Amino acid sequence: MENLDYRALAVLDAVASHGSFDKAASALGISQPAVSQRIKALEDAAGRLLIVRGSPAVPTGLGQRLISHYRSVKLMEASLDIDLGNVVSMPEISVAVDAASLATWFPLALPPLLSPPRCQLDVRSLEDGAARHLLREGGVFGCVAAGPVAEAKGASSMPLGAMRYVCVATPVFAGHWFGDGFMREAVPLAPSVVHDRELMRSFLREHLAFEGAFPHHTLPLSTALNDTLFGGLAYGLLPYLQAAHALSQGQLVDLAPGAYIDVPLYWHAWELDTPFTRALAEQVITTARRYLVQP
Repeated sequence: MENLDYRALAVLDAVASHGSFDKAASALGISQPAVSQRIKALEDAAGRLLIVRGSPAVPTGLGQRLISHYRSVKLMEASLDIDLGNVVSMPEISVAVDAASLATWFPLALPPLLSPPRCQLDVRSLEDGAARHLLREGGVFGCVAAGPVAEAKGASSMPLGAMRYVCVATPVFAGHWFGDGFMREAVPLAPSVVHDRELMRSFLREHLAFEGAFPHHTLPLSTALNDTLFGGLAYGLLPYLQAAHALSQGQLVDLAPGAYIDVPLYWHAWELDTPFTRALAEQVITTARRYLVQP
């Protein structure tokens, strides 16, 4: 596309961010017909649909790439403003992070970025496949995810360390269901709670040589899963960073002391060199390597 209309790209970004033409118009201080006209002009120039009209309105693949381009340009403009001594805008940087990292180490990377504020962070909780897909589509600048992403021109991957998971339960639950120890014979009977069934399946296979079906509830790695474990309703895997305090206080017990499963995490990001993206990448990598298990 030649001679991109950046005012129209700003409208496209607003529609995608707010999920509707009306909300985008309100945020931009223009009329809804003006929003529609600018989107249509962009689509006519591209010869492709850029926004799927619906509730919410969502960008197509090409629409998302144009939004990513627009946000990258805004980041570079903000960097130039710093060099020129101008008033610096607050560019938006979107990242996707797995739930376990969000619940443990990732928030510790934020204070240096937010005080003083250097950017507007849009942090999305997405698991590995969805996070890597969004990165490839240009929907986020970077993501924390398990496993290396398929190489994409202009993107890089950096190992962060491994998230270590331990198998825990309350003492009362452990005494009732695993009174003779955490043995494979009890697994088909004891209720478990998982946020990732394959992770639990791998743990049971590796440490108990257990290959069969096991009863389990599937809940997000959040308050719901924590409440199920701390409420003595099931056993399950928790990041050691999340479980350590409860283990030390006797609220939880490690069902298989010395047994764990490590999930390697990576920082995947587009190679966009601005003060904001450099600071973000540095903080994420430094903080992760401080808290995650290193090789």
